[in-house]
Amino acid sequence: MEITTSSNDVTIKGNIKTISDFQQIKQLLDNMVASHKHKTVILNITDSLSMTSSVIGYFNKLVLKDKINIQMRIGNQQLLELLTDLNLASTFNTKKA
Repeated sequence: MEITTSSNDVTIKGNIKTISDFQQIKQLLDNMVASHKHKTVILNITDSLSMTSSVIGYFNKLVLKDKINIQMRIGNQQLLELLTDLNLASTFNTKKA
């Protein structure tokens, strides 16, 4: 997995599948939210087939507890369907990239 960022825009390439991936995403977003005071984060997930439950739980915490507006642009139809099946598509403001 590879992450690039600019301002409040985060691009994630590759599969989100390990604890290390979760830790990297969490650290980056925690720093972004704390240092820039962003209330909206745009996540471009270009080609991941799925994501771990820890990442889903973390994104859910950002939205529901921290009141961060997440906007996901998802490149893989399978991941988009997974989030829809979990009833998280509207929570994460998902759109097909």
